[in-house]
Amino acid sequence: MLKLLRYLKPYQMLIVLVLALIFSQSLSELYLPTLMADIIDKGVVHQDIPYIWKIGGLMLLVAALGTACSIAASYYSAKVSMSFGKDLRHKVFSHIENFTLQEFDQFGTASLITRTTNDITQVQQVVNMILRMMVTAPIMAIGGIIMAYSQDAELTKIFLVAVPVLFVVILLVVWKGIPLFKLVQVRLDQVNRVLRENLTGIRVIRSFNRIVYEKNRFQRANADLTETSIKVNKIMALLMPVLMLIMNYTVISIIWFGAVRIDDGDMQVGGLMAFIQYAMQIMFSMIMLSMMFVMIPRASASAARIHEVLQMQPTMLETNNPITAQKKGYLEFRNVTFCYPGAEVPALKDLSFNMKPGETTAIIGGTGSGKSTLLKLIPRFYEVDSGSILIDEVDIKDMTLQSLRKKIGLVPQKAVLFTGTVKDNLLFGNENSSDEELLHAVKTAQAFEFVSKMEKGLDSVLSQGGTNLSGGQKQRLSIARALVRKPEIYLFDDSFSALDYKTDSKLRAALKQETEQAALLIVAQRVSTVMYADQIIVLDEGNVAGIGTHKELMKTCRVYQEIVSSQATEEELA
Repeated sequence: MLKLLRYLKPYQMLIVLVLALIFSQSLSELYLPTLMADIIDKGVVHQDIPYIWKIGGLMLLVAALGTACSIAASYYSAKVSMSFGKDLRHKVFSHIENFTLQEFDQFGTASLITRTTNDITQVQQVVNMILRMMVTAPIMAIGGIIMAYSQDAELTKIFLVAVPVLFVVILLVVWKGIPLFKLVQVRLDQVNRVLRENLTGIRVIRSFNRIVYEKNRFQRANADLTETSIKVNKIMALLMPVLMLIMNYTVISIIWFGAVRIDDGDMQVGGLMAFIQYAMQIMFSMIMLSMMFVMIPRASASAARIHEVLQMQPTMLETNNPITAQKKGYLEFRNVTFCYPGAEVPALKDLSFNMKPGETTAIIGGTGSGKSTLLKLIPRFYEVDSGSILIDEVDIKDMTLQSLRKKIGLVPQKAVLFTGTVKDNLLFGNENSSDEELLHAVKTAQAFEFVSKMEKGLDSVLSQGGTNLSGGQKQRLSIARALVRKPEIYLFDDSFSALDYKTDSKLRAALKQETEQAALLIVAQRVSTVMYADQIIVLDEGNVAGIGTHKELMKTCRVYQEIVSSQATEEELA
C-alpha cells in the first residue's frame, strides 16, 4: 500500500490543505464540550443570561467554522483521491501496454481488468478515508483524552480499561479478516474470467448446447465469491455491535462514577456532561480507526495486486541508442530460434530466410508448425531466444518499437474490429487518411461491395468485435486497415481463410498491384493462396522443410507435396 502512495506526490499542497482543514475541524469539535460546560456551570447555575448568550453565540461560531472546514476537507480529499485513482489507472494501463504476450499470458486478461478497475477503486476509497479519518481519529482520541483529563483526572482512569478492550477487539477482527479479503479478490477474478469467457464465446456455447454447463460453472464461481464474502462480512458485522456495547458500558461507568464525584462535590454537572461528550468523541474516534482497519486490509490486498503488475518488467526492452534504417522493405531472419515459456521444444528452430520489396513470401505448413509464431516475432510481440531478425538491414532490437511497428501492416489470424464506425476502424491504420484513401483501400480489399450497401457506408456503426459482419467481411476490413497504413512490410496471418476462392483470387491480384514497393509475407493454409508467391517457405514442426517456388518445391519437398496432394491433384495446381 505504501509503495503506491508515492503517486500522491503531485498533490502534496492539496494534502497539506486537507490536513490543516481537518485539524481546524477537530479543534472546533474538541472546544465545543468545554463551552457547553461553561454555559451550564457558570451561566445556568448562576442564572447569568448574558453569559449564556455570549458563550452560546461563540459555540455557534465555532460550530459554523468546524462545518465549513469539514465541507472543504471533504471536497479536497475527494479531489485528491479521485485524481490519485485516475493517475494510477493511467500508470497501470500504460505499463500493461508495454507487456509482451508472455506477460499477458502470465496474468490473464480477466485478472488485469479486475486489477485496473476494482482493485484501484478499493485503494482510491481508502486514500480518501485515510485523508479524512486517519487524521481525524488520532486528533480526536488524543485531544479528547487531554480535554477529559482537564475536566476530571480521576474519571479518565475508566479509559485505561475501555481503550485496550477496544484495541483487542479491532485487532482480532483484522487478524481474521485480512486473509479473507485477499481471497475475495481472487474469487472476483474467477467470476470475471468465467463471465468474460461466456460473453465472448456465447456463439460457441450455444452451438454446442453448453448453456446449462456454463450456467453451473458461473454458479460455482459466484457461489465461491458469495461464500467468502459472507464469511468476511460476518466478521465485520460483529465488529460494530461489540464496539457500541463497549462504548455504552463506558458511558454508563462515567455516569455512575461521575454522579458519585458530583455528590462528593469533586465535580460539577457541566463538567460531567462535557466529560461524557469527550468520552463519546474518544470512542467514536476508535470506531473510525476500526473502520480504517476494516478497509485497509482489503485495500492492501488490492494494492499488492496492483504493485505486482507495476513491478512486472516486460521482457522486451527498448534500445537506448536506436538505429535509423536507410533501406525500405527488406526483412531477414538469421538463425532464429524461439521457444514459448514452459514449452519443452522450440516452436521455431534455426530459421533463416530473407525477402525484398516487391516480393511475396508465403509460409505454409501443418497445424502447430510455427507459422503464426513466426509472424508474432517480427513486431516483437515475443523476443527471440537466439538469432536475429533484421528489417532494412537493422536488427529489430536496435529500433524503437514505434519505428519498428510503423514499418509493418499486420492482418491478424483472428480479425479484430473495434466498436465504432467502419471509418474509425480503418483510421487505426493511419489516422490522417482521407475518405478517398479509405475508399481506395476498401476497394483493393474487395470490401467495397458490402460497405457501399451498408446504411451509412463508411460511417456505418460496427458492434463490439464486428459481430454484425461475417467472418469474410471482417477479414477484408482488417486487410483494408493494413492497406491504409501503407507500410513497408505486410504480414498476412492466414487472412484469406474466410474468403471464397473467387474473392481470394481477386484480392491477391489487387494486392499485387497495390503493394509493388512493399514486401508481403503471407501465412496460409491453402496452396492456391501461396502457389504464385516468389518464394514459399515450408515449415514442419518448427523446422524449415523447404524454400523455393511452387514448381521447385513440387520436385524437391516431400512435406509440400503432401500438403498439395491433400488439397487437390497436381494437375489442378501445376
